[in-house]
Amino acid sequence: MTIGVIAVGLGMIGVFVPLLPTTPFLLLAAACFVRSSEKLYSWLIRHRWFGDYIRHYREHRAIPLQAKIVTLALMWAAMGYTAIAVVTAWWLRAVLVVIAVGVTVHILRVKTLTREMLHHLRSAPKTE
Repeated sequence: MTIGVIAVGLGMIGVFVPLLPTTPFLLLAAACFVRSSEKLYSWLIRHRWFGDYIRHYREHRAIPLQAKIVTLALMWAAMGYTAIAVVTAWWLRAVLVVIAVGVTVHILRVKTLTREMLHHLRSAPKTE
């Protein structure tokens, strides 16, 4: 349960910090809670912000288009600002660009949630 709580905290931080991934931490938290606390698991998968995100990824391995756009825009804005205004070493700027490109490729390779997938989720009986 402790690892799940820590994972939720890191996932929440990851919403705002571009290099800290949100999804893996939330999936870890769900896995921990399903084994340790039915109450916390239920809270997480019904959470206003994270619940749908976890269900979409768990059911379809897909991310909504809006989430992809927001994630990439925030990441590139933060990385761009850091590379231009904060970092002075050229090699560190290159590392930031390589990381940003890698994350971008990963996010774009994850399936985009479609209306059909959403319809399937809404019409399926709740098993949680």
